[in-house]
Amino acid sequence: MKKLMFRMEQGFTLVELLIVVIILAILAAIVVPQFASSTDDAKLSALDSTLANMRGAIDLYYQQHGKYPSAAAATGATCPGGGAAGTGAINTVQSFVDQMTRYTNSAGQSCTTRDAIFKYGPYLKKDLLPNNPLTDVNTLVVSTAGALGMTGAAVGAGWKFDNVTGQFIADDAAYDDH
Repeated sequence: MKKLMFRMEQGFTLVELLIVVIILAILAAIVVPQFASSTDDAKLSALDSTLANMRGAIDLYYQQHGKYPSAAAATGATCPGGGAAGTGAINTVQSFVDQMTRYTNSAGQSCTTRDAIFKYGPYLKKDLLPNNPLTDVNTLVVSTAGALGMTGAAVGAGWKFDNVTGQFIADDAAYDDH
């Protein structure tokens, strides 16, 4: 009768496993901060893109109306085809939103419908302002001071707009160079 020989299989030792775990931890410590910095870079890039788009829309509004959004009231229009008129008074956030997201006439009054009089805009495709990519907030502060300034604490952590100069900036003191 043949003897069955059992071969003893050996596994990894505890020391070998510890070395592998330590090497993986070192690699993770090197790679993870690089991902975090690329996330910040992506947010800054999105901020630059959003600012460029908003500033372009604001400049187009200025070219067509001779003044910046919210420098005139968006109210008082008789809209064609049963459209809804804007509700924003002069120098208000609502006036800025109405004038950027609806059709406007040369005086800046806004409507949800278009005709030969309400032929300008809309300058933004959504009915809301875009979110600030850094803070994920879309609040807006409208100023009539003629200069927003780039310093100081954030008011709403969204956007700041001056309807005298047309300056549109992120409302975040940490990123005052954008």
